[in-house]
Amino acid sequence: MSSLRVSVLGAGNAGLTAAYHLSREGVDVCLYGAPGFDLQLDAIAQQGGITALAALEGEALLLAGHAALHTLTRSLAAAAAFADILLLPVPSFAQEALFLALLPHLRSGQLICLMPGNYGSLVLRRLQREHGYAALDLTFVDCISIPWATRIVAPAQLAIFGIKRHLPAAALPASRTRAALARLQPLLPLPLTPLGNVLEAGLENINFGGHPLLTICSMGLLENSGGRFSFYRDCCSPGVARAAEQLDTERLQVGAALGLTLRSELAAMNDLYGTQFDSVLALNRQSDTHSKLHSAPEGPQSRYISEDVPYLLVPCHELARLCGLATPILDACLNLAGAFNQTDYRRHGRTLASMGLASTPPVALLAALD
Repeated sequence: MSSLRVSVLGAGNAGLTAAYHLSREGVDVCLYGAPGFDLQLDAIAQQGGITALAALEGEALLLAGHAALHTLTRSLAAAAAFADILLLPVPSFAQEALFLALLPHLRSGQLICLMPGNYGSLVLRRLQREHGYAALDLTFVDCISIPWATRIVAPAQLAIFGIKRHLPAAALPASRTRAALARLQPLLPLPLTPLGNVLEAGLENINFGGHPLLTICSMGLLENSGGRFSFYRDCCSPGVARAAEQLDTERLQVGAALGLTLRSELAAMNDLYGTQFDSVLALNRQSDTHSKLHSAPEGPQSRYISEDVPYLLVPCHELARLCGLATPILDACLNLAGAFNQTDYRRHGRTLASMGLASTPPVALLAALD
């Protein structure tokens, strides 16, 4: 038995990859899958673990092999009891329901790591307080993303296209960031780098500029072709790249107004993947990791809209309004995405109110993160 233990909650792309990679590195992993969503856990049990392929569609993949897992469970109580550190590599829309079901089983001293965070720690802290668990001493960590570019390609089988060189993250409370990352680091297969707070972690999510805008600008092609092409290569053109750069400038201006020093998306992507591209267009067209993905969203219900718009664009929009900043490209994305899906994302996305920050003025915002 390893002295390193972690519970991974969620059996989607990121959850299975986390369970596989950490088990491969010698960590005892308890993988939780929700009752009724049995396909992956049943397949893992039948196959004796998770397999990562060596190649897919002629492309060489990373971390090929097979790894057995310590524990499979459909019980949140069992998952919470297994380890002091819980990874939640789940879509943002699943964070709240999962946490509320988990909350009665948690104990003081546990660390909950969200991959990606997308301001989720603020929402979970509000829920913890509102549901009568304020005395529970929990530490939350928001990562900017997941470590891997990965897909489930068959039951209990993964295609891992790439892995970041490091993973920026921050804790809530912010004063615990370094201690929290020190607890997480022995478990995770890449270096963790500290950010100032969870707002910075949310604003630094590298999906902000690429996913929603490229999807919105290519919606006719996506819907009419069923996504049968390479998203990053085929959906990015010189004009779309210029719009993406303007959207990124709006994000950087929001960060500056809040006293945060953010990196451009191009600089962040180059750093995370060890590349040296000189433009957004070149990055999308030539990145080795992204060029291996021979698929694209099939329409506006894709997570590039349904997750990234409400959980990345809406929070940035809310922070911009709080700071009195105009964001015309961001507003256009919200309007078009809302029209595509007949959804008022400004109302139903991750707002300051949902984060427990509705009445917080800009000058007090960073203090509220500690």
